[in-house]
Amino acid sequence: KQLSQQSDGDRDLQEHRQRIQALSEETAQSLKRNVYQNYRQFIETAREISYLESEMYQLSHILTEQKGIMEAVTQALLLQADRDDPALGARRAAAADPFLPLSAKDAAANEEGRQRTLTTLLEKVEGCRDLLPESPGKYLVYNGDLVEYDADHMAQIQRVHAFLMNDCLLVATALPNRRGAYRYDALYPLDGLAVVNVKDNPPMKDMFKLLMFPESRIFQAENAKIKKEWLEVLEETKRNRALSEKRRLEQEALPRPAPAPPESTNPFDEDEDEEEEDEPSAEEEVVDLSLEWIQELPEDLDVCIAQRDFEGAVDLLDKLNEYLADKPVSQPVKELRAKVDERVRQLTDVLVFELSPDRSLRGGPRATRRAVSQLIRLGQSTKACELFLKNRAAAVQTAIRQLRIEGATLLYIHKLCHVFFTSLLETAREFETDFAGNNGCYSAFVVWARSSMRMFVDAFSKQVFDSKESLSTAAECVKVAKEHCKQLSEIGLDLTFIIHALLVKDIKGALQSYKDIIIEATKHRNSEEMWRKMNLMTPEALGKLREEMRSCGVGNFDQYTGDDCWVNLSYTVVAFTKQTMAFLEEALKLYFPELHMVLLESLVEIILVAVQHVDYSLRCEQDPEKKAFIRQNASFLYETVLPVVEKRFEEGVGKPAKQLQDLRNASRLMRVNPESTTSVV
Repeated sequence: KQLSQQSDGDRDLQEHRQRIQALSEETAQSLKRNVYQNYRQFIETAREISYLESEMYQLSHILTEQKGIMEAVTQALLLQADRDDPALGARRAAAADPFLPLSAKDAAANEEGRQRTLTTLLEKVEGCRDLLPESPGKYLVYNGDLVEYDADHMAQIQRVHAFLMNDCLLVATALPNRRGAYRYDALYPLDGLAVVNVKDNPPMKDMFKLLMFPESRIFQAENAKIKKEWLEVLEETKRNRALSEKRRLEQEALPRPAPAPPESTNPFDEDEDEEEEDEPSAEEEVVDLSLEWIQELPEDLDVCIAQRDFEGAVDLLDKLNEYLADKPVSQPVKELRAKVDERVRQLTDVLVFELSPDRSLRGGPRATRRAVSQLIRLGQSTKACELFLKNRAAAVQTAIRQLRIEGATLLYIHKLCHVFFTSLLETAREFETDFAGNNGCYSAFVVWARSSMRMFVDAFSKQVFDSKESLSTAAECVKVAKEHCKQLSEIGLDLTFIIHALLVKDIKGALQSYKDIIIEATKHRNSEEMWRKMNLMTPEALGKLREEMRSCGVGNFDQYTGDDCWVNLSYTVVAFTKQTMAFLEEALKLYFPELHMVLLESLVEIILVAVQHVDYSLRCEQDPEKKAFIRQNASFLYETVLPVVEKRFEEGVGKPAKQLQDLRNASRLMRVNPESTTSVV
């Protein structure tokens, strides 16, 4: 019965599985049919959309053509109406251009609107109300946000907002906590402002430079389009400013009718007037300006400036000045001078740009001689001197930056000194050639040389002292710098004292750091001192030690050697002697008077460590043999090492050291009474 029931259950389960499988197949077929139908509907819809898009494109093309036809017809009708009624055309043009006045009333309204706009904008700038004079002709031309960068390191400085007016440029800095508010920074007249496009050099892009003697500033626009707008509007505003100034001068130069003299009742005045008319005054002497070269002078100057013939332009100016030197200043002469002065300003701007650091720095100092000499001939020696030195400072800085830091430090210092001091020497010789007759400029060169030396020392210290080089390497590097600096004595310029003043802090730090290392090493050896003789094992090792001691100045070292490669001295005392003498030799290479006390105090501190250790060991040791050995080491230290240190210090410095003598004399008490238990150091 149980088996029968189980077989019935299996049969029911099998039938149930078959029904589920049949339903699954039917559902899958239904899903496939639905997906296929949806796909066909999607394809049909896409085709309809594509057809509608093509229809809309054709319709828009037809509408554009019809719009062009209507505009052409309208323009033709307007032209015909203007021909029929000129007054109507004038009114229509005025409506199209609000800045084209039709009457004095319209002009006043336009001017009032511009003035109101300028006043509204400048109310947002703190501190400019008193510095910016109000004039009826002043109006705002252009304004926008800029980012200012450092001209030397190309680092971002601040965000500014510039207001360009028809006669000046106002720069204001953004206030951090007040949106849309600014603080006055600088005001530059357009007459002395030069605009220079800065080539894009990623990541630095969309920049332009403003040159205002004697400074320059670099600004970055938001994008290339805004930069182009700034350059164009600045040049256009400067050009309009120059034209308006020229018209004003021409109007002022027009002859004004003299006031009629009061009628006189004296019958003899007529005879006197006739006599005065017969005798012309010296002021009314006519200057002949009809010469062909004078008439063509302004155009010739323009051609010379355009062709970069600076010498030819200055020759023409000298010729004119020589011709007008003894001539009276009449009205025609003033007009000619006004025309020429405008060309002189243009020529000066070009020469200033030639000397700007943005120009190529290749060619050395001689590449600037042409522009410098012409500026001097134009009577602008001070400006030429300043621009020349700025150009050379940029060249020296660029040369130092281009040096690749590779290999040993001493090799890099050799390259750095060669590049810097060669550039400095060439600049000095070129300066002496260009400014031979201007003695007042030499002080500016000395100041420039000092600032350049500071730039050199910064690069030198960063590589030598900041990288924690050994004292011997630092001493060699400083020695190389001093030797190159002596080359400047060929032209009578000694900057060694400047190197000493700039390096004294770093050298002090290096000496004290190395002194601390020696003291720590000596204390460590003293802590492990066993007061045993040295056994060098081989004659070669003993001979090497003799040579090392001889190089340290210890000539009587043989009396401290024994048989079979033994040395009757402690390893601690011998190591101390070698390390101290090496420190003294390297320190003397770095020595100059400002370091005298630093070196002397360092030596005294180092020697005291060894002296105190010997004194303490001699008083505390109870073994007679070890006590005799300690006394022998003390004798070597006091009678051999300390005199050698004193002698070498006196040779290197040029005068004896009283502190070292007192230290050696104080040790005599211990030699006289070695059994004393009190410290004498």
